[in-house]
Amino acid sequence: MRPNPDFRRRVLAGERLAGTFLNLGSPLTVELAGLAGYDWLLLDHEHGPGGDETLLHQLQAAASTPAVPIVRIAANDPTRMKRVLDAGAHGVMIPYVSRADEARAAVAGMRYPPRGQRGVARFNRAAGFGSSFAEYLAHAHEFLVTMPQIETIEGVEQADAIAAVDGVDVLFVGPLDLTTNLGISGQYEHPQFVAALARVADAARRHGKAAGILALDPAHLAPWRALGYTVMALGSDGGAVNAGLRGALGALRAP
Repeated sequence: MRPNPDFRRRVLAGERLAGTFLNLGSPLTVELAGLAGYDWLLLDHEHGPGGDETLLHQLQAAASTPAVPIVRIAANDPTRMKRVLDAGAHGVMIPYVSRADEARAAVAGMRYPPRGQRGVARFNRAAGFGSSFAEYLAHAHEFLVTMPQIETIEGVEQADAIAAVDGVDVLFVGPLDLTTNLGISGQYEHPQFVAALARVADAARRHGKAAGILALDPAHLAPWRALGYTVMALGSDGGAVNAGLRGALGALRAP
């Protein structure tokens, strides 16, 4: 089950790639989002309730659609990274990366020796249960996508050094964490936050990497695109279900 070899090229080419966050742990919402036409799906295993079995079912659901599944793990942990990659993730999002050494550690966890330290196994889903092992071993570093998240003041200050790390593909801003760490929680139009976004996007551009972000309000898409953000997600399955249910209930309760 080889990951889409074209996706990383599109990321680094600066194409606009539409994604959404899937935090309910449900393979059904993964399938729904993939069939809706998203380019990529973020399976949230940092804040979502899912575990290994849930992840497997989510990845199998994504495989039935054209969308590329990226998994967010809970920490910069090579053991966890190995598990989600072996299960067939096309990339990994790593939260709270604030320094270049942390970015290098993330890349090392994504890559087999001699390029990194990912443990090698032949009979896993990513390698077609052995049928495509030789190809996967030789080429995985060419198509797997590494997305460190910039969520701290230090991360913004070190964005240029993080973007310079070979193997980092997307500097992905976590807006709620970053605004909270800036002392302006949820103020996404605050000049201090906008300046931080510009600094991250500029660092990514200088080093031939992409800038990414999660938006919760469609009104933020155009200004953030203007800053240089191309790997963008809007909303989540939990948010969509919540809004849909509340909207339906409001209609039912209306006089």
